Amino acid sequence: MTTPVIAIVGRANVGKSTLFNKLTESRSAIVNDTPGVTRDRMYGATELGNRSVLIVDTGGVDVDTSNQIELQVVEQAMWARDEADCVIVVVDNQTGLTGPDREMISQVRKSGKPFFLAVNKVDLPSQHFILPEFSKLGLENTFAVSAEHGPGLYELIEAISKSLPDEEEEPDFGENSIRIAVIGKPNVGKSSLVNKLLNAERCIVSDIPGTTRDAIDTSLDWNGRRFILIDTAGIRRKGKTSQVLDKFSVIMALKALDRCDIAVLVLDAMEQISDQDATVAGYAFDRGKGCLILGNKWDLSREKEILFEEFGERVSHKLKFLEFAPVLTVSAKSGLRVDKILPQVEQIYEEYSRSITTSSVNECFERAIQKNPMSNYRGKFLKLFYVTQVKKRPPTFKCFMNYPEGIHFSYRRYMINFLRKTFGFVGTPVRLILSGKRKKDS
Repeated sequence: MTTPVIAIVGRANVGKSTLFNKLTESRSAIVNDTPGVTRDRMYGATELGNRSVLIVDTGGVDVDTSNQIELQVVEQAMWARDEADCVIVVVDNQTGLTGPDREMISQVRKSGKPFFLAVNKVDLPSQHFILPEFSKLGLENTFAVSAEHGPGLYELIEAISKSLPDEEEEPDFGENSIRIAVIGKPNVGKSSLVNKLLNAERCIVSDIPGTTRDAIDTSLDWNGRRFILIDTAGIRRKGKTSQVLDKFSVIMALKALDRCDIAVLVLDAMEQISDQDATVAGYAFDRGKGCLILGNKWDLSREKEILFEEFGERVSHKLKFLEFAPVLTVSAKSGLRVDKILPQVEQIYEEYSRSITTSSVNECFERAIQKNPMSNYRGKFLKLFYVTQVKKRPPTFKCFMNYPEGIHFSYRRYMINFLRKTFGFVGTPVRLILSGKRKKDS
């Protein structure tokens, strides 16, 4: 299933971020406490009308320089018009309608997509009306709201929920097919790597329609197996404001991650790993995807005097939460080790899809506890009754015990690491669910 993207756009200081926080925090926003996962609050996963959505706050791309504000507004509107499924245009009722507001609305209207005008800062009872200049725009979906205090938001949310596109099923390519999303920030060589893969020997390539709008996925048959390269082309309009494009490239990665089995994270091995790299990687981890890390442009390593050990240390430091992911240095330009990518992806997928018998899992946990017993919880003895694998892709295990709240996160991590030591699970996250069920047959 694809996740609809809702973009919040508007001038600086009209209340975009306040509206973003209200929509996400009051609607069960997903919070991740994984150490080391960088978060940028302009992206929020939440539920609207029993539908998972991704809300994008473009507040992070406004600038202080007055002569750049209009350009930023247009960039936001163009992105929202091209990439989002639905758009909220926020304007300030106290400031009134401005030229940039008009340009924003004009650009978004051209898309033909659902969009909503949120006239913000209608805060006091005496202000429960919108300025006539907003009414004269003749827009059907115009809402007077207070993003800070809440009035008007229920009506806005209900209207947005009704406008969301229908859920689409992914085409069935068979149990043996592997969906790959090549992700990473701009200019790290994603497209070049994909092109190099498609030019490899023994590959039969064909284009297939993707379920997301305007996406073209590529089917690649290699070594008797079908790989689906999910479209991650990203922003189609190359504007002058690279900051806008950099931030929105994460949204394109999120769309691709929703549909893939394995995420191939491409890094520029000649540069330091950035917060944006970590953000993209963190979303792959959050969504429970198998992961392969590629250090691209390795043909320059000798010239830059960079050793693999140095690159590996950067990955370990910045992407510690992906310590289970294999690291491969490649060059899209020269083709160095590109032929190793698909075999590695195939191996990760096998681990990602593994099923372990209940008896084997319980034997593993018994050994883990014998080696490192669980601590008492508030003077009470912790007891693990049994463990079973409840799903795969990623491998997910449920532990039935008396006081699950008594397990410290460090001991949970120890149990996951012991599972890895016993069964492997290279390249895939492992999920551990602690349940308070007290005995096996109850």
